[in-house]
Amino acid sequence: MGTPDFAVASLDILVQHGFNIVAVITAPDKPAGRGLQVQESAVKKYAVSKGLPVLQPEKLKNPAFLEELRALRADLQVVVAFRMLPEIVWDMPPEGTINVHASLLPNYRGAAPINWAIINGEKNSGVTTFKLQHEIDTGDVLFSDTVAIREDETAGELHDDLMHTGATLLLKTVQAIAAGTAKGTPQADIPAADVKHAPKIFKETCEIDWQQPLDNIYNLVRGLSPYPTAWTTLQGKNLKIFKARKEHTTPSKTPGDFDTDQKSYLKIAAPDGYLYLEEIQLEGKKKMEIEAFLRGYRF
Repeated sequence: MGTPDFAVASLDILVQHGFNIVAVITAPDKPAGRGLQVQESAVKKYAVSKGLPVLQPEKLKNPAFLEELRALRADLQVVVAFRMLPEIVWDMPPEGTINVHASLLPNYRGAAPINWAIINGEKNSGVTTFKLQHEIDTGDVLFSDTVAIREDETAGELHDDLMHTGATLLLKTVQAIAAGTAKGTPQADIPAADVKHAPKIFKETCEIDWQQPLDNIYNLVRGLSPYPTAWTTLQGKNLKIFKARKEHTTPSKTPGDFDTDQKSYLKIAAPDGYLYLEEIQLEGKKKMEIEAFLRGYRF
């Protein structure tokens, strides 16, 4: 059960190692883009290419879907980047349902663990496999694997690192369940100081507060790149910042004010330095490198 690219790597590794995938469950097709062309999920495209049966229920409690699910007689359900499951679904197989989550649980439960780990300046992230139970992301941990976060790494780059690590960890988990050697550890038994959360990100989360320390601003930009993207305003227009670098210094400008030579750099002041913008998108324009932007923009 999965939808985006992140889930494809996990499905692929199970296929490659000969597991019998009795069905793939993914989001319904939906129109998207300017032409409202019908878009299939990344998981569906992969499943179709491998000749795997695909189910796309609108509602997971639909009696017809539940009947189809029971008829599959799956031993185990695997969830990777899907939606919340009702108990009648996750409790159906004899081996239960396992989830691949992109954090080191119990830290960063929630919808956006990759983004929040970088926004909060973490040095490490990771992947956890666990058994589903009532409360979201709280089930017994089966296995976990740590991944270091580079100082300049973006959420998009960490996503790709965790996607491959998660697939490998899932294979290890399913093999252990099949062998009867998987032992769950309650999350309450895992040492954690203050458990950090990873709630859904909204547009207001993405607006840069230039009164914050420069490191916090830089981490926000990295943690929201390439999506949903940190933003600010430039002369009354919204400006998305995909890539930037930081320079710690005593700024001559007030936090939030910009400075530019109108050729090679555009920097915005924080209390303890400047954020140099490198890849941006002004409202109504294409995404571009800063030099290209400055060639065409009149201050």
